[in-house]
Amino acid sequence: MTEHSKIRCGVVGTGYLGQHHARIYAALDECELVGIVEADDARAAEICGLYDCQRFDSAQALAAACDAVSVVVPTDKHCEVAVPLLLGGCHLLIEKPLCTSLVEAEEILAAAKARGCIVQVGHIEHYNPVMGYLENAVTRPQYITADRLAPFNPRGTEVGVVLDLMIHDIGVILALVRSPVKQVDAVGVNVLSNSEDIANARITFENGCVANINTSRVSQKKVREIRVFQPQNYLSLNFQDQSGHFLRKEGVELVREEIPIEKDEPLKLELAHFAQVVKNAGKPKVGAELGKSALELAIQVTELIHSK
Repeated sequence: MTEHSKIRCGVVGTGYLGQHHARIYAALDECELVGIVEADDARAAEICGLYDCQRFDSAQALAAACDAVSVVVPTDKHCEVAVPLLLGGCHLLIEKPLCTSLVEAEEILAAAKARGCIVQVGHIEHYNPVMGYLENAVTRPQYITADRLAPFNPRGTEVGVVLDLMIHDIGVILALVRSPVKQVDAVGVNVLSNSEDIANARITFENGCVANINTSRVSQKKVREIRVFQPQNYLSLNFQDQSGHFLRKEGVELVREEIPIEKDEPLKLELAHFAQVVKNAGKPKVGAELGKSALELAIQVTELIHSK
């Protein structure tokens, strides 16, 4: 790729989320949206019409025309779509979770390694401006609570709520605590689907930090909040509103400060970052290894729930 040429991008799966990947690639200066792979004829025609791109009939054909591709198909199809793209020499952004099993994760990593391709995992909260603030402010986390509640949506129910939603907070917490996991406790309940729709996990880390994560996809309201308690201060942030406050100890009092966060669209920041990583042969903020660690912990939580 020459310094000034655009990165040729593609998207496999242009449903609810994939359409936004197509929209953003088409809008980013450094990218050219070459094409899509989409099973639905009407949807494919709509996206190609909107963004002036081509429909390809297979991942292999798309790989031959692109430098970088977003994989935005249901989680249980990630591996079968990603491996041919990687073997075709494409750098990938694979939506979270990376895949549904550690065996598949190894397959994806092996294919990426074989062709020297980058795999970035779409843990979008890592690109939320809130996370940028947390990464600097969290120095000695001792207790973390995360709440992620969403109304029911049949989309995503090919996996349980842990792999669907909790994995966001698992990824964020692993990146903030930076310590091996010592113990995991979990509980979950099936409400509307065949797998858990409500789950709670308590994760204890080797450094003594404890994280308590609540997740639901059968809630009446949407919540995406995290609180981090440290010696002398604590932070409360909202991933949805991109706002928050910081309470710090002054004498015997807690003083509250609003946190100035520059709001932006996390998916746009994520794809722009991916484009830069591809262009400069850099390292993604959330590479396949962190994606795999988050998946491993999510699977452990899921198995604990199913064993009860």
